[in-house]
Formats: sequence, structure tokens, C-alpha cells
Amino acid sequence: MKPIEEHTPKKSSSGSVDRDVILADLEKEKKTSFIKAWEESEKSKAENKAQKKISDVLAWENSKKAATEAQLRKIEEKLERKKAMYGERMKNKVAAIHKQAEEKRAMVEAKKGEELLKSEELAAKYRATGIVPKATCGCF
Repeated sequence: MKPIEEHTPKKSSSGSVDRDVILADLEKEKKTSFIKAWEESEKSKAENKAQKKISDVLAWENSKKAATEAQLRKIEEKLERKKAMYGERMKNKVAAIHKQAEEKRAMVEAKKGEELLKSEELAAKYRATGIVPKATCGCF
């Protein structure tokens, strides 16, 4: 805004012409001032509107991020549950294998015991009868 210049009325025969020129200048300056005020107001409105939209975008972004992170946590929890479930299944399988191995060992031991008992009974029978057993191996 340019400083207001004071017009000194010229002393001439046409005093109303100078007065009209000064009034026209004042009117022009008044219009310029109003236009400048309007321009500043519009710029301010545009800035506020843009700031509000930026704020809305930021809020939207934060909301979407939070929802996505919540979804990720939900998936991670689901995977952890599955991992625990599969871990439990594998432990149960290992326990079942161990049980089967114990049963098989027990059967082998029982069979061994039976065979030892049978051998002892046959040996006692051969001793009692004096019969020599036939060799099961071809090397004797």
C-alpha cells in the first residue's frame, strides 16, 4: 500500500477541478485498499481451506495406518496360535513315537526272555535225556 499523498490544492481559477481530482484519487485509493483487503481475505480463506484438507488427509492416513497395523497384529496372533497348535501336534507325535518305540522294545525284550527260557528248558531236557542237540549253524 503506497503512502497517502496529500494533495495541496492549486490556486487556480478552477478550484472545483482540483477538488474533483483529489476526490477521484481518494476514491481510487479506497478501491485499491478494498481490493487488497479482499485479496488478503481470499488468500487467507484458500490457505485455511488447504490446511483443513491437509489435516483431513493426515487423519485419513493415520486411520488407515492404524487399521492396517491392527489387521497385521490380528494375522500375527493367528499365526502364533497356528504355530503353537502345530508345535503341540509335533510334540504329541514325538510322544506317540516314543511310546511305540517303548512298546517295541518291551516286545523285543519279552521275545528275548521267551527265547532264553525256551533255550534253558531245551538245554535242561537235553541234559536230562543225554541227547546232543543238532547244530543249527553249519560250521560245527
